[in-house]
Amino acid sequence: MASLREQLAVLAVLLAVAIRLAAGRFVVEIESISVVSPTSLRGHHDAAIANFGVPNYGGTLTGVVVYPDKGRTGCHAFGGDPFRSKSGRPVILLVDRGDCYFALKAYNGQQNGAAAVIVADTIDEPLLTMDAPEEDNDNEYVEKINIPSALVTQTFGNSLKEALAKGAEEVVVKLDWTESMPHPDERVEYELWTNSNDECGDRCDEQTEFVANFKGHAQLLEKGGFTRFTPHYITWYCPDAFKPSRECKAQCINNGRYCAPDPEQDFREGYDGKDIVIENLRQLCVHRVANDSGRPRVWWDFVTDYHVRCSMKEKKYSKECAEHVVRSLGLPSDKISKCMGDPEADVDNDVLRTEQLLQIGHGTRGDVTILPTLVINNVQYRGKLERTAVLKAICAGFKESTEPSVCLNPDIETNECLDSNGGCWQDSELNITACKDTFRGRVCQCPVVNNVQFQGDGYNSCIPVGPGRCAINNGGCWSDTKNGQNFSACPDSDLTGCRCPYGFHGDGYKCEDVDECKEKLACNCPECSCKNTWGGYDCKCKGNLLYIKSEDTCIAKSASKFGWLMTLFILACVVGAGTAAYVFYKYRLRSYMDSEIMAIMSQYMPLDNHKNETRPLREDTAA
Repeated sequence: MASLREQLAVLAVLLAVAIRLAAGRFVVEIESISVVSPTSLRGHHDAAIANFGVPNYGGTLTGVVVYPDKGRTGCHAFGGDPFRSKSGRPVILLVDRGDCYFALKAYNGQQNGAAAVIVADTIDEPLLTMDAPEEDNDNEYVEKINIPSALVTQTFGNSLKEALAKGAEEVVVKLDWTESMPHPDERVEYELWTNSNDECGDRCDEQTEFVANFKGHAQLLEKGGFTRFTPHYITWYCPDAFKPSRECKAQCINNGRYCAPDPEQDFREGYDGKDIVIENLRQLCVHRVANDSGRPRVWWDFVTDYHVRCSMKEKKYSKECAEHVVRSLGLPSDKISKCMGDPEADVDNDVLRTEQLLQIGHGTRGDVTILPTLVINNVQYRGKLERTAVLKAICAGFKESTEPSVCLNPDIETNECLDSNGGCWQDSELNITACKDTFRGRVCQCPVVNNVQFQGDGYNSCIPVGPGRCAINNGGCWSDTKNGQNFSACPDSDLTGCRCPYGFHGDGYKCEDVDECKEKLACNCPECSCKNTWGGYDCKCKGNLLYIKSEDTCIAKSASKFGWLMTLFILACVVGAGTAAYVFYKYRLRSYMDSEIMAIMSQYMPLDNHKNETRPLREDTAA
């Protein structure tokens, strides 16, 4: 009979074959590198983002390329003075591929002052993702890498080396991650492929620490509707030929359909792989049930509490402990149990079957084969699974100017509006600006002030438009005050534009007084004397004459009094005639109505003095 070690080895091979059958597509995420100088090398090139360190998602880094004289593979500590450039720009270290782990090259470069590391391939091949080494005691430096790294092709690497060998000028390149993360709209969708197992070493510890540290950000983003988060869990299947085996029964549920490796790699003690599959299934159902009740963020509370209260390391990893956590968070246990189904039944589980299908890559996302894997806007995140680094990547996924305030924290981005107002329009007197800080940089966008929209190019001008615009900086129009008089070229009746007021001429943004006297626009009568005033004129008549502005003429004051008396007399006559006509009309109408009523009543109720004598309805129509 085969030994336990041999059985495990056989099963591991079969599971590996199953994984390859279910998934086989790997996507390399890239960033852009552009050469700033020398001019002969200017252009854009692709570089593969490393799966360690901290890629600067949404940002850029411009620096001087340095190729060391010794230790060009970067496999050993450089020692000596830190890397520096003559111009004072950050140093981007160029090293060759080979002889050691990619991550070690990045760590050694970081330790000697490099702001980023570029690894030049030594063979002509497509770009690949530089991954971190497998876990062992000698790789603790991986978690200490806080700079970005990238792999470039052999051709581009050789071009950089040749330019550096000439030594005529510094080789300056710009690393650009602004388009590395898709940012189509105002909501970011992201998913974390994780595991409930906490006995798998550094990988499990990394997941547990990340969930606990990122929970606050995740829940605030979810509550505000800025993000949509979905957890996922990897499972494998047991090949049909091995389903009856002890190994499959210990590691799988639903007759070998969904499996996870034994956490201790020993079937004789501790927990089995199927225990992990069942708890993974419960955590998936917690998210589904919480999401259906409008509380998807509760998943973060459940997972955090479960790791604290039901740790596998403390031998508390159990169904009973999980159900205590469920009840403490006010989740419906019956709905979660219904979602999980029967792990012993020889049937498909809809939840886990969906997870297996989702493991296969689609669109811009590759297959999920390792844990943990973070996917943001359907692109696999590359870099350290750390709170600030992940938050920056998520913030890079928002459409520019729609990101939440947490993304504009100075700890994770630079406010470019603080430097010369970002080159945008501003009004110092009103303390308003068109510069709007974004995670990727800034946009020049005319603002809204007190519910009044400003319009313009955002760089040279912004003018208020719409109702209420004249109350803000006079709508951008001309205005002036002299001798207690104020004139404005902003008409309240117009939603846009400026018009010089009566008595002024100009384009509305600059108005000048019209000299009505000089231009013969008023006060032209022979007896008139004209004096120009600001915004008008003053016209006087000679002698004992009175000026009538509407007629632009002078009349005698006595004639004026007579005219007023005649006007009053005529008005009195008109009013009297009208009153008399109204009284006559009312009297005649009343008489007519009385005669009509009497005639009608006589037809149906003859009066005594008429002795049943028939009379016509109307006297004036009798024969």
